[in-house]
Amino acid sequence: MIEIKDGAALDAMREAGRVVAGALAAVKSAAAPGVSLAELDEVAHDVLRAAGARSPFLHYHPSFAPVPFPAVICASVNDVIVHGIPDGYRLADGDLFSIDFGAELDGWTGDAATTFPVGTPRAGDLPLVEATEKALAAGIGAAVAGGRLGDISHAIGSAARAAGYGVPSGFGGHGIGRHMHEDPHVPNEGRPGRGLRLRPGLVLAIEPMLMAGGGSGYRVAPDGWALHTVDGSRAAHAEHTVAITADGPRILTLP
Repeated sequence: MIEIKDGAALDAMREAGRVVAGALAAVKSAAAPGVSLAELDEVAHDVLRAAGARSPFLHYHPSFAPVPFPAVICASVNDVIVHGIPDGYRLADGDLFSIDFGAELDGWTGDAATTFPVGTPRAGDLPLVEATEKALAAGIGAAVAGGRLGDISHAIGSAARAAGYGVPSGFGGHGIGRHMHEDPHVPNEGRPGRGLRLRPGLVLAIEPMLMAGGGSGYRVAPDGWALHTVDGSRAAHAEHTVAITADGPRILTLP
């Protein structure tokens, strides 16, 4: 079921989005060589506590996963595309680090992600991050009332492929509101002019994932959560929660 949100709901989701943006900024500030992923998870947890918010990630247990997710951030390093579990791994200079984070506040949810190099960027990392952010911007730009869901998918996939990067098959964004994952699914590749008509009040988490090695394949880690590139190449992930409005897309997870 797809829920159309009114203005009050969008304003409430914006407050959840502020918590998300604050946590991403706090984790990015703390991410440095020698800092563990578990320590960064605690940084994000502190932001939730201070805001009186809860994590929609912690204990989330979709049907594909063997165990519930044990943390409040997804921490994906280097060849991990998404869903990395934060553990004792300590970041090293030159790592490429993606953070995905959600917050639920007063019954409404926000979700966003960002990718950045730790310390000294390796060759190719900054263009990959830039292309991922451009793909996100393209998807958001297509999120206009009267358009179709396929317009968003086509904009993301076209930007990614034109830059020479791969897109993992079957993964993409989703509806969001009272729950982190709601209908509809938002593929990261698709045909324009197809799919659900975009209406004011529809809220989507738009999230391109790009792989430096190209293609569309991936492999699942033994933990059942993390997705890795099949060739060990780097990956990047960017996401915002975006509302369709009569005045154009409204990004709810900006700082």
